[in-house]
Amino acid sequence: MKKNNKKHILARYAIVVGIMLAFSASIVWSLFKTTVIYAAKWNQTAEKVLMDTIPIQPERGKLLADNGTVLSANLSYYIPRIDWFTEGIKEDTLMKDIGPLCDSLAAFDESMTASQWRQKILEDRKQILEAPNKTMTNGKKGIKNRAYRLFPQMLTHNEFERVRRFPFLCRAKNKNGFYYEKQDRRIKPYGDMAARSIGLVGEDSLSSEFHGRSGLEMALDSLLYGKPGLSKSFQLTNGIVRAESVPAVKGYDITTTINIQLQDIVENELYDMCVQTRAEWGTCVLMEVATGEIKAISNLDRNKETGEYTEGINHAVLGYEPGSVIKTISMLVALEDGIVTNIEQPIATGTSWVYAGGPPIKDDHGGATRTPRQIIETSSNIGMAKLIVQKYGSNPQGFHDRLKELGFFEPFHSGIAGENIPWYQGVEIKNGGRVTLSRQAYGYGARIPPLCTLAMYNAIANDGKYVRPHLVKMLSREGEPDSIIPVTYIRDQVCSPENAAKLRTMLHDVVWGSFGTARKWVQDEKVEIAGKTGTAFDVVRGQYGAQKRMAFCGFFPFNKPKYSCIVLMMNPNMGAGATSGVVLRKIARKMYALGLLGNAPDYNLASKDSDAKGDPTLYASMNDQAYNNVKRYLNMGSPHHYKRPPLLAQGVPNVIGLNIREAIKMLEDAGLSVSFSGSGMVVGQSLPAGSKFDRGQHINLTLRTS
Repeated sequence: MKKNNKKHILARYAIVVGIMLAFSASIVWSLFKTTVIYAAKWNQTAEKVLMDTIPIQPERGKLLADNGTVLSANLSYYIPRIDWFTEGIKEDTLMKDIGPLCDSLAAFDESMTASQWRQKILEDRKQILEAPNKTMTNGKKGIKNRAYRLFPQMLTHNEFERVRRFPFLCRAKNKNGFYYEKQDRRIKPYGDMAARSIGLVGEDSLSSEFHGRSGLEMALDSLLYGKPGLSKSFQLTNGIVRAESVPAVKGYDITTTINIQLQDIVENELYDMCVQTRAEWGTCVLMEVATGEIKAISNLDRNKETGEYTEGINHAVLGYEPGSVIKTISMLVALEDGIVTNIEQPIATGTSWVYAGGPPIKDDHGGATRTPRQIIETSSNIGMAKLIVQKYGSNPQGFHDRLKELGFFEPFHSGIAGENIPWYQGVEIKNGGRVTLSRQAYGYGARIPPLCTLAMYNAIANDGKYVRPHLVKMLSREGEPDSIIPVTYIRDQVCSPENAAKLRTMLHDVVWGSFGTARKWVQDEKVEIAGKTGTAFDVVRGQYGAQKRMAFCGFFPFNKPKYSCIVLMMNPNMGAGATSGVVLRKIARKMYALGLLGNAPDYNLASKDSDAKGDPTLYASMNDQAYNNVKRYLNMGSPHHYKRPPLLAQGVPNVIGLNIREAIKMLEDAGLSVSFSGSGMVVGQSLPAGSKFDRGQHINLTLRTS
C-alpha cells in the first residue's frame, strides 16, 4: 500500500516538474526569440519609441490695450473629478470626511446645501459603483465611468486651489481618487468691447493647434502663437518617460493702440444711435491724427430676430460705395492737379447737368454757380463732377491712376484681418467711361473701406502727411519690450500743407457754414468740428435699392486737430448729419469733458466748494456712519467735520470729490447709468452737475488717486 502511494507521489512530482520545465523552456525560448531571432525588429521598435517626438503647444501671447490693460489672454480652467474605483478609497475614511467636505462645498457653491451635497455625492457614487459595464458598439464591454465630475462648471485657478484643500480631497491621490482636467481658454475681460477687432481663436481640425480666426488674433497669429516645443521619450531603469527636449517659446504679448476709455465712449455712442434709429449696422473708427494710432473701433450689427446689437462684421475694412464723403478726396486731386487754384472762383453748376449722354446729374438744392468752397459745403454733385471731368474727361482712367499715385490703393497692413483696398470700376475712353468717371467724382462706381476714407481725411488734418493707420504699438515677451512699432507714412505728403489748409476750410464750412449739410447737427459750442456728410444707396442684385448708408467723416478740434473719426450707418431712419454726424459730435464732446483734447478738464464745478485754480476738493465721505465710526473707534472727542459737496435739489448730482462707491450710489439712486475710468476719487463727470437728464442716461466718471 505504501509502495503504491510512493509511486503516485513520485508521478505527481514528475508531472509538476515537467510542467515547470516546459514553462521554463518556453520562457527561455521566448527570451531567445526576442534577443536573438527578432532582436533587430525589437531594437527598431524601441528606437522608434525613443525617437518619437510629440509637439508641445506654446503659450499664446496676450493682446493688450495702449496702457497695458489685458484685452485678450489665455486662462487655465479646471474640471475636478473623482475616480470612485480607486482602490485606496476606504469607506470609513470617506464617511469620516463627508460632513466637512459637504460643508466646504456648500460654502463654495451655494446652489446646494451641505445635506444636498452629501445626498448627491453618496447617491452618485453608489450608482457608479453598482452600474454594469457599458456595452460598446462592437458588443464588447467598455470601461465603467471613472470620471465623476464634481461641478458642472469649470473652475478658475484660484477656485481650483481652494477646492483641492477641502477635506477628503486634500488626501493623497491614491486614497481619494481626486484628479483634474486642465483646459486653456481665450478670455476677453472686457466682453464685447472691440471684440470683432480683437478677433477669435479656434482649433485647427488638422493640426489640433489653436490659431487666430479673425481680427487681430488672425492678422497677428504668427507673433501671438509662438514656437512649438518638442518632448522626447527617454529610457530609465524603471521604464520609459517623456521629457522636454526642445522648449516651447511663448508668443509675443502685443500692445495695441486701443484706448479702453475711448473705446467705451465710441461703443456707447454708436450703440445709442443704432438703437434710436433702428439702423441695420454701424461702424465707427477713432484715430489719432499725428500717429495714425487707431484708438477705438466698433462694429455693431442688429440681430433680426431679437433686435439686439452686438459686435459683428468688421465693416470698417470692407468696401462700400462711399457717397459724398469721397468729394473731399476728389477736391484734393483737383487742388493738387491745378484744376482748382482759387477756391472762391465760381463755376456754373445749375440743378441738372447731362454729360456724355448719360442720365442727368442733379442737385436738388443747387444754384446757378458754386465756388469750389461751396461745392463741398453744399455737397454739389454737379460741381464736383465738372471739376474732375475738366481734366480727366479725355482720359477717364487717369483719375484712377492719379489716386494710385497718391497711395490711395496701397494696403495699410493695419493689423485688422480682412482689410480690403479701395476699388474703382474700370473705365474706357468712350462716353460710357466718361459717365462712370463723372459718378466716381462724387462717390459712386467705387467701393472704399471706411478706414481708407478716414486715412485721407486724417492726412488733410495732418497738413498733408499721409500716416499709416495701425492697431499695433509694441511687441514684448515676459514683460520686456522686444519691438516698438514706429509711425510710418504711406506718402510723406499726399498734398501740400497749403492745399490741406484749403480743404480744412471747406470741411469747416460743412459744419459751420450757412448752407453746410451738417450745420444743424454737428455744431458744438465746446468742440469745433470739421467734416463731411455722405449718403449712398445700397446695391441689391446689381440695382440700387431703397436703403441708404449714412456717413460722416471729420476731425477735431479744428484749429489743432488731434483726432479724426468716421461713422458709417446702414439704413438709419434719419439723414447722415442727424445720425453719423451726431455720433461723432457726442464722442468729441465727451472727450472734451474728460480733458482729452488738449484742454483743461471741464469738471463743471464752478462753485465755492472747489479749490481755486485746478483740482477739485476731495472729500473723505458723505456717509455720517463712517464719520461716527472714526470718531468712536479712535476715541476722538471732537474731530473736525470737513465740508462736503453741496446736495443739489434737482438735475445731475454733483459727485466730484467723492469715492467711487458713494458716487455710484448717489448717481444710480438718481436714475443714471454709471461707468468710470481710472482709480481713486472722482475728479470729473461727463454730465454737468445740475443739468437735466433722462432716466437711464449714461454718465462717465473720471477717477484720480491724488
